[in-house]
Amino acid sequence: MPYSSLSHLECSATGERYDADQVQGVSAAGKPLLARYDLEQVRAGLTKEEVASRPHDLWRYHEVLPVRDPAHVTTLGEGMTPMLPLPAYGASIGLPGLMMKDEGLVPTGSFKARGAAVGVSRARELGVRAVAMPTNGNAGAAWSVYAARAGIGSLIVMPVDAPEITRRECVVAGAELYLVDGLINHAGALVKAAVEQRPGYQEVSTLKEPYRIEGKKTMGYEIAEQLGWEVPDVILYPAGGGVGLIGIHKAMQELQALGWIGEKLPRLVCVQSTGCAPIVDAFHAGLTESTLVEGTHTLAFGINVPKALGDFLVLEAVRESGGTAIAVSDETILAETTALAHAEGSWVCPEGAACMAAARELRESGWIGEQERVVVLNTGTGLKYPDTVSVDVPTLARDGVVPRR
Repeated sequence: MPYSSLSHLECSATGERYDADQVQGVSAAGKPLLARYDLEQVRAGLTKEEVASRPHDLWRYHEVLPVRDPAHVTTLGEGMTPMLPLPAYGASIGLPGLMMKDEGLVPTGSFKARGAAVGVSRARELGVRAVAMPTNGNAGAAWSVYAARAGIGSLIVMPVDAPEITRRECVVAGAELYLVDGLINHAGALVKAAVEQRPGYQEVSTLKEPYRIEGKKTMGYEIAEQLGWEVPDVILYPAGGGVGLIGIHKAMQELQALGWIGEKLPRLVCVQSTGCAPIVDAFHAGLTESTLVEGTHTLAFGINVPKALGDFLVLEAVRESGGTAIAVSDETILAETTALAHAEGSWVCPEGAACMAAARELRESGWIGEQERVVVLNTGTGLKYPDTVSVDVPTLARDGVVPRR
């Protein structure tokens, strides 16, 4: 069996087929392209037991990833992040079976490393000279690091308000970095114009190339494998561009086709901030896509996306799985960050804390049952967001005394 069973690319809106061995962006309809595989071939030639014997990284699923030649795999050891039970915190919100998939432990400190690893590997295989992207911070950091690892260039544009550490990650990796006084959509316009003037550069904006989603979908494969090839009742995911949520849904569909899981699908929850909730608004309005929102603001910077290219795919995934969409406030996000760290010793990113807040609210409303198995995606380490914690503590004199309590 070949290293990859990649067959072709498919327009997510029309089903039109595209050649997977050419550099591709979006379809003729302007919609994302999705990678398709010969899953019958994989089902006949690969077992779950063989997968279990492989190294603990995301490339253990290489038959359903797009890189054809392992020589082009660009890796820093990403994947197989822990699934952590949260007994104390879970009990406090009425979910004793709550678990967290902790993506803060992958290279670059966020789940963006998954998409970067696979996207850069495939770009390298197809002869791309450099990748170019707008970013809210973490994706740019990840793609610049993996581009350096692959020996190709990177052009990154991010809002001036993006987390400072992500700028430093880009710079140390040798990226060509620019800041823009605006949001990610403004950064995207600058990248699009630059790529048109630079031969050999590929725009890898969210869902404007087909392979980032393939790296992200491995979260779904890992969740199923870590639960003994069963799926949880609910998965909560913070959606900006929504690639991870789309990818997890795609993974579950592929796993069903492989016969590795049953008919049940996890209910997917799209979590956004009340300061930027276009997909949540569209879901509750019964729309098939969102409307551009102006003047958005949230401390959960990774989900501050006023209009996502793949919003219709996020909405489709949520509805097909019987899920829902919910927005939580920045105040709640900050409170949940502290509550989780106090209870479990885990400092998560604001986007991960948003999912914790959503789990609390959905349990209180009864949408999630007390005995249901629930997985929350923490998409990055809280260390990248130091401003979410205020340090206001006493300074003692050298000859002072620590006060009694």
